[in-house]
Amino acid sequence: MCGIVGAIAQRPVTEILLEGLRRLEYRGYDSAGVAVLNDNNQISRTRALGKVAALTEKLESSPAIGNIGIAHTRWATHGKPAERNAHPHMSNQRVAIVHNGIIENYEELRVELKAKGYNFTSDTDTEVVVHLIEMYLTQGQSLADAVRETIKEVRGAYALGVISIEQPDVLIAARQGSPLVLGLGLGETFIGSDIQAMLPVTSRFIYLENGDFCVIKRDSYEIFDDAGAIVEREIKESNSGMCTAELGKYRHFMHKEIFEQPTAVQSTLEGRLNVNDLKHCVSGDNIIETLEKVEEIQIIACGTSYHAGLIASYWLEDLTDVPCSVEVASEYRYRRRPPRDNVLFVTLSQSGETADTLAALEKVNTDKSMLATLTICNVAESSLTRESDYTLMTLAGPEIGVASTKAFTTQLVALQMLVGLLIQAKGNAPEKVEEIVNNLKKLPILLEQALEKDAEIEKMAEHFIEKHNALFLGRGDQYPVAMEGALKLKEISYIHAEAYPAGELKHGPLALVDSEMPIIAVAPKTGLIEKLKSNLEEVRSRGGVLYIFADKAIAMEEKDNIHVIEMPEVPEMLAPIVYTIPLQLLSYYTAVFKGTDVDKPRNLAKSVTVE
Repeated sequence: MCGIVGAIAQRPVTEILLEGLRRLEYRGYDSAGVAVLNDNNQISRTRALGKVAALTEKLESSPAIGNIGIAHTRWATHGKPAERNAHPHMSNQRVAIVHNGIIENYEELRVELKAKGYNFTSDTDTEVVVHLIEMYLTQGQSLADAVRETIKEVRGAYALGVISIEQPDVLIAARQGSPLVLGLGLGETFIGSDIQAMLPVTSRFIYLENGDFCVIKRDSYEIFDDAGAIVEREIKESNSGMCTAELGKYRHFMHKEIFEQPTAVQSTLEGRLNVNDLKHCVSGDNIIETLEKVEEIQIIACGTSYHAGLIASYWLEDLTDVPCSVEVASEYRYRRRPPRDNVLFVTLSQSGETADTLAALEKVNTDKSMLATLTICNVAESSLTRESDYTLMTLAGPEIGVASTKAFTTQLVALQMLVGLLIQAKGNAPEKVEEIVNNLKKLPILLEQALEKDAEIEKMAEHFIEKHNALFLGRGDQYPVAMEGALKLKEISYIHAEAYPAGELKHGPLALVDSEMPIIAVAPKTGLIEKLKSNLEEVRSRGGVLYIFADKAIAMEEKDNIHVIEMPEVPEMLAPIVYTIPLQLLSYYTAVFKGTDVDKPRNLAKSVTVE
């Protein structure tokens, strides 16, 4: 969601900025723009609705050349997608800014600035920020002081990049809530929403902290904390490399990433599966001693990660006898919970920058209400990993498609390792740990077997081309799998889809069942399979059309209105991971047949960094 790039160098920076924007396209956006200070000390701004390619085309016909500049990809929050709402925003041709986040008091500031004669040309909350900065410049403030005074007046979350004709050798950056990273080159300095934007030009980074304010010159920088004191922040060396993701033989990144899941799972497991000692899968001191004290687990997440947390709650309570609560982060952060003792607070996020999840973590860190915090994340040095006591990394590699696939399955793998580690720490049932470890070793092969159903699922997806609604069913820990399947279908194919526990059919959803409502069910061989069969018979007898992914051992019969794809036999605890694969493929092929933008579905963003 939104991407910032900024640069100050001895060389022209426009192509650096554009490449940075291209590398941030995975975040989701609706418009893009660049502003540079040219040789005449004028701000040259170019904006375009749509993709970075449209911006690049504009710049080819009307180049903007300069050694300092800022750029942005925008995901609309205030004001519809339109070129006039695209960043960078300017004030009186003197100052330009890019902004991620939301200014909560922008309406009252807008009224005040209009009364002072400022003309607004956009519908955004960002424009009040640039006019405030210009107002303070007019009063004789330096650029740094003008930005400092401005951020005292605004409420909300922001990451800012600012340039001005008044000080053409200075780039200002500030962070509160939204992530921002400083990149250190050789005689040149950069800013970006994440390191991906800057990997072609540097491998040395500083992760700015909340409240940080940075005055950047070509070959130097100063960082001030929220109290105004100069601070040193650790320089991190990235070994991520500068290669961009390639599609190879695949048509879309989502399809590629679905097929990367066996490898991603193997990477996440590599070197961690020790039956007698799983503690090395978690980073942080004294994890065993901490887990020994845990009496309850609270999982916080959003979207796909929330579904992973729901699945894990079944495992945790079944195998460890430790109560587990799972909540959507945006709800948790705004409600009071009664005090509880010895709670492990677990956050799940692919990016580690999910705004609501991060805010929930900051809340419990401020309250000091939890025994300890642990994050499961795919991005090292993200905000969540830096703010948590413990981290358990998923090693899925870059995930470009907005609809999460391999990040989800590797989160489930990490959660199973956490279950095993908790059992070890409690000192009971070592046979359960051995079973978890031995099952996980089989998982990559089982995922490969599930992926062999690709052609069958592609053919099944043809049935969904003209459908407008779908119902997903599961029981036990397959209910959250059904929820994830419904989410995938609506995310990328725009078909309205809902999930229910199959036992709830007679409590309402049966009213929706007819020949036009496809019913998708996941049916592994578990203790609930006979119950599920009865639920599916309720659908069939009412004329519903069933699409069932079923364990081949249960021999589910295919009939006129029952379509069955047989799945490999899997251990019960692995079933939620393996049965996720066909639902991902069904959603993918349905979206392909419907002609939607699979990797960048409308209105959605990969990394949701605003509330």
